[in-house]
Parts: sequence; structure tokens; C-alpha cells
Amino acid sequence: MIPFSVLDLSLITRGASIADALRNTCDLARLADGLGFHRYWLAEHHAMPGIASAATAVLIGQVAAATRRIRVGAGGIMLPNHSPLVVAEQFGTLETLFPGRIDLGLGRAPGADQRTARALRRDPHAPDRFAEDVVELLHYFEPLAETETHHIRAIPGAGLRVPVWLLGSSLFSAVLAARLGLPYAFASHFAPAQMEDAITLYRARFEPSERCPEPHVMLSVNIIAADDAEEGRHLATSLQQYFIALRRGRPIAFPPPLEKGAAPWPVAEQAMLEQTLAFTFAGSTRTIAPRLKDFINRYRPDELLAAVPVYDHAQRRHALELTAELAALPDRGEGG
Repeated sequence: MIPFSVLDLSLITRGASIADALRNTCDLARLADGLGFHRYWLAEHHAMPGIASAATAVLIGQVAAATRRIRVGAGGIMLPNHSPLVVAEQFGTLETLFPGRIDLGLGRAPGADQRTARALRRDPHAPDRFAEDVVELLHYFEPLAETETHHIRAIPGAGLRVPVWLLGSSLFSAVLAARLGLPYAFASHFAPAQMEDAITLYRARFEPSERCPEPHVMLSVNIIAADDAEEGRHLATSLQQYFIALRRGRPIAFPPPLEKGAAPWPVAEQAMLEQTLAFTFAGSTRTIAPRLKDFINRYRPDELLAAVPVYDHAQRRHALELTAELAALPDRGEGG
């Protein structure tokens, strides 16, 4: 079976605090570590009432300190919000503290609305320079001789082989990742429309590099597993409410599932959910397993990145345990 990893948005749930969300993230990471998941990634979002991972590098350090084996990284850092040098220094520091366990995924979107993006004090044209910024950042991780004093150096950072990924939800990053010879992760858990075209293009155009000699694709999906298929589908109504609020322009804290028997969504919003969340696998392990197998067989990812967006933390932990069963992960007995 291919490696399975975890994408955690550090959910701030309705009625709970940001501190609760951060504690839950560290707890879930320890569980993922013990269950044998390969990576644990956190994503940069800003001014979102349902997401606590805005200071992504800081939280990665906390998660890495709370775990023993699992790789920990960014899925991703939104590079237009940052100086490439600062990102290299931050992840150089993390790699120095936790050698061989840190990943750096890079995205081109701001991870915020336009007003918040301006408040981050980055040049509004920074996304247009994404390719140049990626190349600059990669350069900061290259070793430099002591005699090369005229170069800007990332300290920590220079000489460290931090794995750098490109993330995307369209064709742009697929082409760039192929040209630079970097591994590629597609955000199919919320933007599946161009997934197949993007990974086909990436594989066809891939240029081998020292960092990544062969094309490497990771696809993200939502897995909402429960002991009973109906219960899994019911838990998924939290994610559906969350996305409807986002599309209405009114983001919310992550809500509890709908009361059973609640009125269905309007037709237009139901159609949006079916498109946006097309790769959401909700149900029991028995009902999810064949669909997930079909997905893997059709798109041939090298890894799968599973988000587990469940409102109640105890149920989220159980959903992750069931996801490990779906992945047939080795139980390393090191946490949980």
C-alpha cells in the first residue's frame, strides 16, 4: 500500500477555544505518529475563525517536539506572504532541531482574503514572482563555501536538505514543479476540478533533479470514517456546512454535524458541495475501502494525504484510527 499521511488544519470548533485547537493538534499528531502515518502536515491560513495554524512554522515546531518519528511539515507555507530568506531560516531552524523530519510545502495563494493579504504587508505582485521566489528559496538551502562571502546566506538553512514540495490546485504549480524537479501535492480535498490534468501534465513534463529523481505525486482527500456508514456520512455534514459558509463569504468556526432530519441544502449549494468535495470519503471502513481503492488505482498517487475534518475530537481520533486501518499502516506502538 502507498504511504498515508495526515493534513491537519488545526480546527477551531464551535464552542471551543484556539488553545483547545492547538492542544488537539498535538494530541492528534501523537496518535498519527503511533499509528504509523508517514507525514503530518499543517497549512497556513489567516483570519479564518475555524483554523488555528496561521503561525505554521511555530506550530510545526510544537508538533515535531510532541512526536518521535513522523515527518512534520507545511502543506503549505504560502510563499507570497513571506520573504524566501525568512522561510529558509525558519525551516533551517526546524530541520536543525528535528533532523530528517521536516518538510516544506509551498503554495502560491495568500491563504487569506484580500484585506488580510494586504495586512500581511507583502507586495500584491508577489504571486506573480512565485517561480522566482521558489528558486531563490531553494538556493538558500544550497551549501556555500566559506570564501563566498558576497552571497546572502540562510543561517540556519545553508547546506540542509529540507525536502521542498510544490502544492497546487491548478496547472501552474504542476508545470513549475515538473520544471524544477520537485515533488508535487495537489489539493484535491477541496479543489478537484483540475487534478487529473495537473498530475498528468506534471508526470509528462517532469525533469529529474538531485532533490527528486522521479516524479512524485501526493493527492489530498477527506476521510471521515466511523463505525457505521450512516454515522460517517452524518459527521461529514460539519464539513459541508463549513464549505457553504466559505462560499457565502462568511467563514465560521468548524460546526457540529447537522441535527438528523434537518432540511437539505438548496440545489445550487448541493451541486457546489458535490463538485468541491468530490474526493471526500465518508462512511464506514467497509463502504470507504472500495471507493478509496478505485481512487488510488485510477490516479496512481505515490502518497495519499488524508484530512480528517471531524467536529468532536474523540470522534476525530477514532476516524484517524479507522483511516490507519484503511491504509493498512504498521502500528509502531509509539503513541496514541
